[in-house]
Order: sequence, then C-alpha cells, then structure tokens
Amino acid sequence: MGLLIDDSDEPLLPRVAAGESLAVQRCIRRYGPIVWSIARRLSPTPADAEDAVQEIFLDIWRHAGRFDRTLGSEKVFVTLLARRTLIDRLRGCRSRLRTEIPLEEDWEHEGPASNRAERDAEVEEARQVLARLPEVQQRVIALSLAHGMSHAEIAAHTSLPVGTVKTMLRRGIARVRGLLAAHTECPVDEES
Repeated sequence: MGLLIDDSDEPLLPRVAAGESLAVQRCIRRYGPIVWSIARRLSPTPADAEDAVQEIFLDIWRHAGRFDRTLGSEKVFVTLLARRTLIDRLRGCRSRLRTEIPLEEDWEHEGPASNRAERDAEVEEARQVLARLPEVQQRVIALSLAHGMSHAEIAAHTSLPVGTVKTMLRRGIARVRGLLAAHTECPVDEES
C-alpha cells in the first residue's frame, strides 16, 4: 500500500503547533519526500539520513508555532528548517571528527614508514595543486575544509559575498580534483 502525498494547500503547521495528531500525520505525508530528499543529499549514509529525518520532524513539531504565512509558504519553512538542522548535524560531525583525528605527532606511531611517506607525498601533491589556485580561493577553501566554517562565516571573515564564496569553493574544489586526477593519470617520469 503506497503512501499518499497530501497536495492540498491547507495550512498544517498551525494545527501541528496546536498538537493535532492528524495534522502531524498529514505534515509527515506532505513534507516527508522533500525532507528525505534533502536529508539524503546532505547525509553521509542512509542511516544518518533516517536519523536526520526524525530529528527534522521533531524540530518541525517543536517550531511549528513560529511559522508565519506572511513570510513564506509552509514548504519553504519546512525546507529551511530541514537544511538548518542538517547543517548543524554536519558541523557537529566535523567537530567530532577533528577531535577523533590523530595529531601529526600521533601519526608517527601508526604503521610502517612507507605508509607515512606515501601519505606525506599525497599531502605535498595536494598542496602543490592547491597552490596553483588564486590566493583568495586558496584561503576560502582552507577556511571551509580545514576550519569547518560555513559559507556565511567565510563571507563575513573575508568580506566576500556569500554567492562568491560558494562559487569559489565549488570551482576551486573541482579544479583541485581535476588537477589531482590529471597528475595521477600522467605521473611525471622522475628518471628523465
């Protein structure tokens, strides 16, 4: 038996805020596909996406009373709430990873010297490729990847518009990937 999608324009969030269980069920049917799509796109695994969807619907239930029709549609409200929740989850995951990743001093004790040499060579290769980008783009990428800053935080830190930050990140990372792939496919002959 398939799940029917509620396509009516009937506002549900005020009724969800009032605690109507039928409205909660309809809200899940109406916005579940959109929330799942966003969660799946912004989660590392399907299990994480499932957890995120539950968290998002709890947030919707908690914050339904804040919905104001004059500021936008319910769909926009739900979408923004879902994205915010997922971004918060990603930031939390990044900060946990930073505390779990061993410091370079700890790497000295992890396996044979050949693994360290290989890792060091890969890091150096990535640095060389990154150095080919304009300095401001290097800085934006470093603030995002190494410091875990959001687009808005980077924009505030660099005095660049958020759209510019997003574009620089997307194009810079694509360029680095392309250069690394090209370098890997056509290694330099060290004997010549």
